[in-house]
Amino acid sequence: MAGSSLVLSDDSKLSLFDQRLYKIETLLALVSGLAVFSLMVLAVVSVGGRNFFQQPLPGYVDWIEQAMPLIAFMGIAYAQRDGGHIRMDMLVGALKGRPLYLVEFITTFAILTLMILMVWGSWAHFARSFDFAAPLWSRDSSMDIALPLWPAKLLAPIAFGVLCLRLLLQLYAYARAFVRGEAHPIAVPLVADAATQAAMEAEHVSGHNETGA
Repeated sequence: MAGSSLVLSDDSKLSLFDQRLYKIETLLALVSGLAVFSLMVLAVVSVGGRNFFQQPLPGYVDWIEQAMPLIAFMGIAYAQRDGGHIRMDMLVGALKGRPLYLVEFITTFAILTLMILMVWGSWAHFARSFDFAAPLWSRDSSMDIALPLWPAKLLAPIAFGVLCLRLLLQLYAYARAFVRGEAHPIAVPLVADAATQAAMEAEHVSGHNETGA
């Protein structure tokens, strides 16, 4: 069955792992959305305090800095699963079968290599900030109200780590599809033509989109 993202599923272990990982990715994306909403609320409170009480929200910029990793990183694995990132669909869409799976495998492997380096670098950045012996376990803090920075720095390797799991799953799915010559591989985003994309968008806007991909 294909959902709005054209990701097929079945009763295999690969599909089961895909769906379980998707639940985690959906939760992280929800947290990211709540962070955006929270910043809107903070903006209202800060502007309202400045206009009516001559007192803006203390540390408003600090809280924005803390929320930025939530907004920037926590939804990337969710988008990767659904094929929501920018892609060369005009090029990839012209390929079919094994040539398509090979190209997708190569590009996914390149992304995975980059993300492994990002996990390593972001974890090292977090490790330089975190210290059990320091106040609030932090060696550094924000400029205004001295919020510890290590929680925000920890979010990056967590989000990148989940993305690495997604990429590993997709690599396996593309490799399996290439070996078996599958016409409709599961657990990977399939390229949709313009008509199909328009139909999916209309279905999503109407509020009748079915989940289960």
